[in-house]
Amino acid sequence: MRVALIFNPFSYKLHEENLRIVQRYFGLFPPLSLTWVAAIAERAGHEAIIIDARTLRLTPDEVLARLKQWKPDVLGFMMTTYMYRETLDWIRYLRGGLPNVKVVVGGYNLRVYPEESVLAPEIDFGCFNSAYHTVPRLLEELEGGRHFDDVPGLIYKRDGEVVETERGPEPDFNDYPNPARHLLPNELYAEFPTERKNFSVMVTSKGCPKGCVFCEAGRTAYNPRSVETVVDEMQECVDRFGIREIDIFDYEFLIHRKRALGICREMQRRKLDVLWACRARINSVDEELVKEMAAAGCGRIYFGIESGIQEMLDQMNKGITLEQVRETIKLTKRHGIRALGFFLVGSPGETRQSVRQTLKFAKSLNLDYVQFSKMTAKPLTTLWRDLVAETGYDYWREYILGNAEEQALPRPWTELTNDEIDELAYRAYVKFHARPWFLLRHTLQVRSWSEFKRKFFAFLEMMCCQEKKSKAAESFRCYGEDKGKLNWYKKISKWSQPF
Repeated sequence: MRVALIFNPFSYKLHEENLRIVQRYFGLFPPLSLTWVAAIAERAGHEAIIIDARTLRLTPDEVLARLKQWKPDVLGFMMTTYMYRETLDWIRYLRGGLPNVKVVVGGYNLRVYPEESVLAPEIDFGCFNSAYHTVPRLLEELEGGRHFDDVPGLIYKRDGEVVETERGPEPDFNDYPNPARHLLPNELYAEFPTERKNFSVMVTSKGCPKGCVFCEAGRTAYNPRSVETVVDEMQECVDRFGIREIDIFDYEFLIHRKRALGICREMQRRKLDVLWACRARINSVDEELVKEMAAAGCGRIYFGIESGIQEMLDQMNKGITLEQVRETIKLTKRHGIRALGFFLVGSPGETRQSVRQTLKFAKSLNLDYVQFSKMTAKPLTTLWRDLVAETGYDYWREYILGNAEEQALPRPWTELTNDEIDELAYRAYVKFHARPWFLLRHTLQVRSWSEFKRKFFAFLEMMCCQEKKSKAAESFRCYGEDKGKLNWYKKISKWSQPF
């Protein structure tokens, strides 16, 4: 079978947790889920391509032309809840030009709403568990007997009814093939702090046993890849694809200390020339571990700090203290690793005063970057379950069914309005990053023209522009929408083309 996997562009959504300007500069990341699907299909003897229409800036017509030339049997798409409607629009358009192909969808939204995800007539099959077992068996049945009830983890329509097969065994993540990066434009990817090219991302473990109320992965089974498997993938990135910087997207890379140490020491043994970053809990770090990470080429650690108020950390079930935060950041910086802090605005009990207190705490930590996100009841989080139970209404379900307008979700756990939370998050960004010493230090640390341009234009837009609060707004409001300054902003935006 010939399998074409499409990663479509998407626009900013009012229900997202990031500010619009932050989302714009956040990064261009490879569609890792699709690369695993492609690798699984190839290992089973099928042909695969990936069309990253977002990164390549392709129109639907351009993608359709490529598909008609390649003649796929199957089209595959990754469905996230946030971007469900846009992906569905792409499916409808491409399916209209390729009426004989079968459409398969998978991804995060299938975990939450498997049945709703496949109701559209243009979608033939959904993969609600892992692609590891489902995709090879589905392709086998499409080739031959078409006994779809025998395919594990599959949801599809039969005689007007939605059928869901047995979930099937949970695969060992270590058995997955390496992602099919040979199908990607690896030279085009970058994230905001990127220092080297080529850049890529990795996931070395699934799940997280911790219970933060705002995280969709809370209390899910931890499923890691082995030390050797992880470093082998890194080696392939370096040797085969010229990748010199990797961001590890695990929910918590350091949760298994012995494994993390093993990865760092194996990287050192192989003398891998790669700069890398990861996400870690504040209380997972110690002196020996940070020393080994630095020696292995770790350049950045992203820490979930969330708040500068202990009571709010406790309400979020973070399991850390403010003193631990201070000590961990000092330790990280002492070993030459940049520390980046994630903070939340609009948490349970949040007030304007508590946001000011969190900003003051963030400034005191000597962080290299911060991200102020809006606390949001995302699907599968404790906040989402509580909100649905309290209101009897599931916005996300109605949104993907087309019954709800795009909107910011209510936050009944705080007296702040959504507009106030937008404003406070924006001001926190500006006040943190506009400090003269901070700007000077980061200017001196820039290593390339592309890095300077990316950061300069991001800072310029953040300082000069604010976001519209209404749904109709698709661009920024600059200086009270003075026409001349708005035109100037449009030129700047065109020149920068950050991601």
